[in-house]
Amino acid sequence: MLDYKLEHICSYTATRASPPEVIGPVAEGIRVNFYFTGGGINGPKIQGKFRPVGGDWLTVRRDGVAILDVRGTFETHDGALVMVMYSGVIDLGEAGYDNFLRGEMPAQPQIRISPRFYTSHPEYLWLNRLHCLGIGEYHAATNEVCYDVYAVR
Repeated sequence: MLDYKLEHICSYTATRASPPEVIGPVAEGIRVNFYFTGGGINGPKIQGKFRPVGGDWLTVRRDGVAILDVRGTFETHDGALVMVMYSGVIDLGEAGYDNFLRGEMPAQPQIRISPRFYTSHPEYLWLNRLHCLGIGEYHAATNEVCYDVYAVR
């Protein structure tokens, strides 16, 4: 086995506008767009806010797996802008597609992501070199997604 460790980079919460923009069933699955309205970032390496730009272009496949396509912007406490992009999955269960069509979602589905960071700010260029993974969940009651992000070292 290769030696590796996980380093906690940050945790963040992003709030989403409600209701989402529902495109509806297409050949690939149900297309739904969620747009960000803000949020917060804290952690040992990054602190700041999640700017009210970007969104999650979600596809719920017929097998109940939701595929995330997310783009957003972090603004650090010292003014740096960092673009974050990631794909990910949410397993909504075998009946997830039909449930989603009926507007039924689990209260706190688990989310797994692979974020990448992009910045030109000299204090944060190290972010461009990271390969990260994130563990999160969606909170239906507050319309927020929360993640813990780790660099694979």
